[in-house]
Amino acid sequence: MPGPGPSRGMGAAYGSGMDVRGVDPRDAGWEDEEPRYRVYFWDRRRTASDEYEVRGAEGVDEVLAWTRARAAARPGLTYTVYALVEPARPGERPGLVRLAGVRGDPFG
Repeated sequence: MPGPGPSRGMGAAYGSGMDVRGVDPRDAGWEDEEPRYRVYFWDRRRTASDEYEVRGAEGVDEVLAWTRARAAARPGLTYTVYALVEPARPGERPGLVRLAGVRGDPFG
């Protein structure tokens, strides 16, 4: 396994500006074994959305499979899947990390 530091060219295979670097896995402070997800479905024809919180999934692959199947069943429906991150301090609102789907406001 390559050590920490730049690995130039690894992201270039995808034609993107990704910067891929090796890491030391010991630098993470915590891991969530039971993450919650938010799924937002965007209906561009009606300029409307439906939002869901998903718990108890085996992993992000299960959430993505459910999301994609639901979106495929309704023409014009797109989606964004987020990981829900609990706030660091009491009284703060949770945050969202986009995992897949539409970036930004699809109605903007």
